[in-house]
Amino acid sequence: AIVDPALTDGCPKAVTLASGLDAVTQVIEPFVSVKATPYTDALARPAIAEGMRALMRLMQGEDGQARDRMAWVSLCGGLALANAGLGAVHGFAGVIGGMTGAAHGVICGALLGPVLQANRAAATGVARARLDEVCVSLAEVLGSSAAEAPSALQAWAWAEGLPGLAALGVSEDQHQAIAMAALWPLGD
Repeated sequence: AIVDPALTDGCPKAVTLASGLDAVTQVIEPFVSVKATPYTDALARPAIAEGMRALMRLMQGEDGQARDRMAWVSLCGGLALANAGLGAVHGFAGVIGGMTGAAHGVICGALLGPVLQANRAAATGVARARLDEVCVSLAEVLGSSAAEAPSALQAWAWAEGLPGLAALGVSEDQHQAIAMAALWPLGD
């Protein structure tokens, strides 16, 4: 593959935000995956904060170096997810995208903070330690505490104009059906 960040120069802010949050999600999920390895960790761990810093810079205005960094983060995410897999954000995103037609990156961005918060609350042992490490990385960039990082991430994304799930056409009465559909490959 040829990765040319210049192809994203001048991309609209909303597209940059959504695709950037998807790229950040794609380095977080392999890092917290049960299939993570030293190889995927080497790709994903440093890219979490680097991706958030670059994305936050791009929300302030066009920046060629930030676009270069986002392309690197996206490439790292692709390599990491190919080897360690993805997680709940992407599991839900496929279902929600099929139901609503909303853009994939927008859905991932809307889910990332709440999924991090829910997983962190439920996780123990190594999984909790890895989620805590993600939250520390995000907190350093967002200027929050690690405990508040998932909600700080969500608040930042909303402030930058990312719509929530309700604005994408997802109602509360659909949550159970979405959860069950996301489990489908595991169920039968």
